[in-house]
Amino acid sequence: MSDLIQQLRDLVHDKSNDHEALLIRSNSLFSCLKSLNRTANLATRATKEETAVARQEMDQAHLGLQNLLYEKRHLEREIEKCRQFASVYQEVPLYTLEEFVELAPEEARTPDVLADEHQLMLNRLSFELAERQRLDQRKRELLQAKEDLLKESKAKLSTLESVKTQIEMLAKTATDIQKKVDELCSQQ
Repeated sequence: MSDLIQQLRDLVHDKSNDHEALLIRSNSLFSCLKSLNRTANLATRATKEETAVARQEMDQAHLGLQNLLYEKRHLEREIEKCRQFASVYQEVPLYTLEEFVELAPEEARTPDVLADEHQLMLNRLSFELAERQRLDQRKRELLQAKEDLLKESKAKLSTLESVKTQIEMLAKTATDIQKKVDELCSQQ
C-alpha cells in the first residue's frame, strides 16, 4: 500500500511530457488503489460483522450471567425465608434422642440416619406421629372398655335395685305373715 502511494507521488512530480504514458500509468495505479479500497472495505465490513457477532455473543453471555445472578439472589432469599420459618414441629414435644434411639424401630435409627440431621428429624417426627396414633388408639380402646364397664355396672346396679326391692317386698310380706302367725298363735 505504501509502495502504491509512493508511486502516485512520483507520478505527480513526474515532469515528462508523455501524457499518454502518464494517463495509462495513473489509471493503472488508480485501479490498484480502488482494488485496495474495496479490499479494505470488505475487510472492514467482515470485521464489523465479526465484532457484531462477538458483541451479540457477549451480550447473551452477560444476560445469562445476570439471569443466573438474579436466580441465585432469589434462591438465597427463599432459603433465608425457609430458615426463618417457624413451623409447628419446633413446638411439638418429642421423645428425647435417647428415648428415640431406644424405642424407635431399627430402620428409623440406623447410623446413616443418625448422621443426617434432616432425616433424623423426619424419622423422629414420623415415630412421634406413630406413637401418638398408637396411644390415641389405646385411649379410645380404654374409653370403650370404661363405657362397657359403666353399662355393665349400671345393669348390675339395676338388677341389684330390683333384687333389693324384691327382698324388701319379701321382708314386708314375711313381716305381715309373721304378724298373722303371731296373732293366730296368741289366739290359741
